[in-house]
Amino acid sequence: MSKKGEQSRQKLVDATATLLQRQGYHATGLAEIVAESGAPRGSLYFYFPGGKEELACAALEASGARWREIIEAVVGSSHDPGEAVETVCRFLGEGLAASGFTEGCPLATVGLEATNESELVRTTIAKHYEGWTERIGARLVAAGVDAESARKMATFALATIEGALLLSKVARSPAPLFEAGAMLRALVGMLPGR
Repeated sequence: MSKKGEQSRQKLVDATATLLQRQGYHATGLAEIVAESGAPRGSLYFYFPGGKEELACAALEASGARWREIIEAVVGSSHDPGEAVETVCRFLGEGLAASGFTEGCPLATVGLEATNESELVRTTIAKHYEGWTERIGARLVAAGVDAESARKMATFALATIEGALLLSKVARSPAPLFEAGAMLRALVGMLPGR
C-alpha cells in the first residue's frame, strides 16, 4: 500500500473510531465517516470491502489498542495495584469531563447497541475486554494475589469501571468514577496475598 493509501485508510479508521465513541454504531453513517475523515469516498470500499462492519471493527481494534497503551502508561509508575486502579479511574473521569462527557469507553457505546446484530463487532469487542481483564489479573498476580482471586477481581474491576464510566457520562460528573476507584483500591487491598 502506498503512503498516500495508508494515510487515507488511517483517516477512515480514526474518523470512525471518534464517531463510534461519541455516538455509537447505528448513528454513524458511511457518508458521515467519509466527510469526517476527508478521505476520498472511493477509498472506503477499496480498503474496507466489507463496508461499515469491517471498518467499525478496524476502528474498534485501533481505539481499544490506544486506550490500552494510554492506561498502561498511566499505571506504569505505580507498583501497587490498588493505587493503579484508582489512578486509572481518576484519569478516565478527568478525560471524560474534559471531553464534555461525550467520549467514554471507545468500546462500550458500540458494545451496548451492536453486538446483537454483528458477530464480527461482538467478537472484536469481546477480545479487547478479555485482554484488559487478563492484564488486570496479571498485575494482581504479580503483586502476590492468587490466580483465582485475581481473575475474579479483574472481572469485577473492569465491570465496575465500565459501569462507572456510564454513570459519570449520564450524570455529567466524574464523581462515580472517582468513587469507584476509591472503593476498588480498598477492595484490592483486602485480597488474599495483599
